[in-house]
Amino acid sequence: MDVVLHSCCGPCLLEPLDALRADGHNITVVYANPNIHPVAEYLRRRDVLLGYAGDAGVEVIEAPYDPVAWLEATAGLWRSPADRCRECWRVRLELAARAAQDRGADAIATTLTVSPYQDAASLDAVAREVAGRHGLAYVGRDFRDRYQEAVRRSKALGMYRQNYCGCLLSEVEAARARAARKAR
Repeated sequence: MDVVLHSCCGPCLLEPLDALRADGHNITVVYANPNIHPVAEYLRRRDVLLGYAGDAGVEVIEAPYDPVAWLEATAGLWRSPADRCRECWRVRLELAARAAQDRGADAIATTLTVSPYQDAASLDAVAREVAGRHGLAYVGRDFRDRYQEAVRRSKALGMYRQNYCGCLLSEVEAARARAARKAR
């Protein structure tokens, strides 16, 4: 099956790419992340992903970086991280689904499911809804059991590892959580 794999960064690509390839899927990666702030962070994550993808022999399509579209989609949701994340996933997976349609792919998948910090059930529901609306299958795999291996491998490869999901609000929330842990 031809699968367009949405990826947020290089470290999160490692394990899902290997697993989906092992399942026999032909993978094209889509870097579609208008949520990432600031633009320097977006570029750093993109460049790490491109470096690894080149070494792994996988094609990467970069969706246009349009943070205004992300802001419009998540407007008014800044006080509700769960709602904001659902809309963020929808924006990014819509971009992946359009790329899949343009390529004639059969399905979409996402590396976001490797993170233990994401709500896997909500992410799965959003991805299935987006895929269905575009006439695509969703290869819904929960890769969280592979997270520690992704961390280990990314460190061994010297990859840049970010400490927040991507948007400005997630950066603030992550910094607050780190400060609270230190204060204990």
